[in-house]
Amino acid sequence: MPNRPTAYLCLALSMMLVGAYVALSKPLAAAFPVLLLAWLRFGIGAMAMLGWLKKPHQEPPLTRQTQGLLFLQSLLGNFLFTVCMIYGVSLTSATSAGVIMATIPACVAVMSWLFLREQIATRTWVAVACAVAGIVLFALSKPEHSAHASNALQPENAQNLQWLGYALLLAASLCEAAYSVIGKKLTGALGPRRITALINLWGFMLSMPFGLYFALYFDFTAVRWPTWLLLVFYAMAACMWSVWLWMTGLKTVPAAQSGVFTVLLPVSAALVGVLALGERFTTMQFMAFGIALASVVLATMPARLPWRTGRDMRA
Repeated sequence: MPNRPTAYLCLALSMMLVGAYVALSKPLAAAFPVLLLAWLRFGIGAMAMLGWLKKPHQEPPLTRQTQGLLFLQSLLGNFLFTVCMIYGVSLTSATSAGVIMATIPACVAVMSWLFLREQIATRTWVAVACAVAGIVLFALSKPEHSAHASNALQPENAQNLQWLGYALLLAASLCEAAYSVIGKKLTGALGPRRITALINLWGFMLSMPFGLYFALYFDFTAVRWPTWLLLVFYAMAACMWSVWLWMTGLKTVPAAQSGVFTVLLPVSAALVGVLALGERFTTMQFMAFGIALASVVLATMPARLPWRTGRDMRA
């Protein structure tokens, strides 16, 4: 089990990687069909993690409930998250993804209340309201034009595609939140490597029919080598590094405290969008980004920590 500073570093690096590959999926979606891209991602990850599939001697046999949770976590957190996220980013922008996916901690809180019967503080509901306000403000800001919304499209059609992109990014956030809630149960039964490898294997199997279909008609020779290198980085970051880092950090850091580090996801995605992809913030978008980040802080800060510390000191 890692010490506390090492666990913090793992959580921070995990969310920075997620934010980076969310942003970098935009040029990849322009080079590959989305479902083919998902299949290639899982396939590269599966080859890299063959050694992680082996069951450790000290690990108990997988129960039906654990197997079901692994499948559900992969379906929501791997397959559907990947498809919704890539399509959403391709129809909007990396900065859009950064703002909308800042709602993930609030979504986790709501799902924990609904499915795990956890008590949710009033400030968490305020965080949800801030997250929704940030999304609405961002959606009403200056329209963006994605690679798929070309000049050939009428402005009304382009705007409709943007709203579809926003909806898909929100769906991706819900899938990621479900992934986190299910992960709370799995980390008590399996190690980080086994969870990472098994859910990726399920993702590969789920995406295989679609991937094979698109692979039959895709011209792989037209893809330039820098795009292949980007694909390998994307696959390793999405399937292996970010998941293993996050599960490793959760071994030491409580789930509520680890949620603070998800602020690095939208920050990283937006920075990559601005610095690498040439995107820009408008004033309204910057305000929306701030509101969304405020929702993250409200949803993830430890409740009454200063007061509890004070009582401990008096004791």
